Amino acid sequence: MLPNRRYIPHLRTALVLTGTGTAGAYHAGVIRALHEAGVKVDLVAGRGIGAVGAMFTAIDGGSGLWESGGVWRDTGVSRLYRWRRILCAALWMASAAVATLVLPMVALVGAASAYSVGYLFELMGLDVGTSIIAAYTRLVDTAFAPTALPTYIPRLILIAVVTLFALFLIDTVLSSARRVPRRRVRGDLWWRLLGTPLEVSAAVKWFSGGLWRVMSGASRIEVPVNKDLGERYAELLGDNVGQPGFCELLIVAHDIDARRDITYALLAEPHRQAYLADVSGSDAEGRLLEVVDLSTEPKRLAFDALASSLSLPLVTEPHFVSHAPESAWRGETHRVSDRLTSTSRLLDEVARAGAEQVILVSSFPSAPGPHTLAVDRHDIRGRAGQYLLSSETAALQDALASVGTRFQALFHVRPMHNPVGPFDFNGCYDKESDRLINLDELVNRGYEDGSRQFVEAVVAESGELIDVPSGEQSYETDSISERLAAHEYDVDEQAN
Repeated sequence: MLPNRRYIPHLRTALVLTGTGTAGAYHAGVIRALHEAGVKVDLVAGRGIGAVGAMFTAIDGGSGLWESGGVWRDTGVSRLYRWRRILCAALWMASAAVATLVLPMVALVGAASAYSVGYLFELMGLDVGTSIIAAYTRLVDTAFAPTALPTYIPRLILIAVVTLFALFLIDTVLSSARRVPRRRVRGDLWWRLLGTPLEVSAAVKWFSGGLWRVMSGASRIEVPVNKDLGERYAELLGDNVGQPGFCELLIVAHDIDARRDITYALLAEPHRQAYLADVSGSDAEGRLLEVVDLSTEPKRLAFDALASSLSLPLVTEPHFVSHAPESAWRGETHRVSDRLTSTSRLLDEVARAGAEQVILVSSFPSAPGPHTLAVDRHDIRGRAGQYLLSSETAALQDALASVGTRFQALFHVRPMHNPVGPFDFNGCYDKESDRLINLDELVNRGYEDGSRQFVEAVVAESGELIDVPSGEQSYETDSISERLAAHEYDVDEQAN
């Protein structure tokens, strides 16, 4: 793929995370493998759920991803990207209305079963059969009475429909009231009531809460509001970037209103000045509109970078980002979300930031060949996940094909097989191994792939020694630390 496949520790190294939904669990495992091996990372970049791993890693908080109780180990992660509560309530109300409508038909169908059971008891000489038939006869007479049938069915259906409409209306009003700042919306009322199918606010709250636990340490300070969380994060990273464990940050999202990709960057000097000064291309003026420098512009935008990356096109509401009046966007409020095909743009921004070698992590295997058809899923979330996965796979192939010689080396860590879809936060069934797979196993698989595909296959074979953080060594057989120790012993023997 690239002319130089040898890992060189002193080169400027970027860790690039790309994916959607459950891909973050795989990222967490790979990050753990790199951390325990002491791999030096100067810049961490991400798009989609990769922005979560990037923001944790940038402030030396990777353990908050993979440790017990971390964001990918806690059972609370199973509640992410669920159906909107109003849609679940609507489904129950619609089911109640349909059940009321078919209730007389159910009574008629049940009559056949009741009379059959009663007759069976009669043949057995038991008096209970007559009681069953008599009781069910009274029930049918009551259900089909002239004063009951035209009365309770229309009333119950009307109550269900009115309640359903009221729930949609209340949800729309509350959503509009909570949306700050507000944007004008046009379109029919019905579409406004329906909205998007999946809920993203739980994901934003979950990962921002985990990020705050890393930032606050042992203190039990309540999670601040979104704006304050972004400011504190940017200040923490800005004050410590370049220190051991801390690294530069770069996140790419998509501005729907501007129809441009937006890059949130917090870089150290001199790379920051070189990155901001790089306005080459046919759209040099537009380039100034696409870069958000978190070290100087309102630091609250660090939270917007996280929330925007978690918002998915079409299936969730976009995140609203308010720019400062003195910024290039002059105080406008824009809708921002992830763009599934922005991997190529992410690598381009990493190259602009001065990265010389890249560790690219993706949670999906390479594009399949013949005789590897996936089973079509009937559930909407599963089918949407298959489409997202297909788009991301094609986008990644295009990105790798267009890398060229922008980097001295690019190392790609990806699984050979991963049945977990982007929205399978409760795990899924793997037909290849005929068993269920959960996110804990996906984290472990990322750790194994990171160790085998990069730490042992690339770092150990390169002959370069790296410093492994104390207390973080892996004690598995043939681990990277053992390989490096053996290499150091051979060097000493040759010197003697």
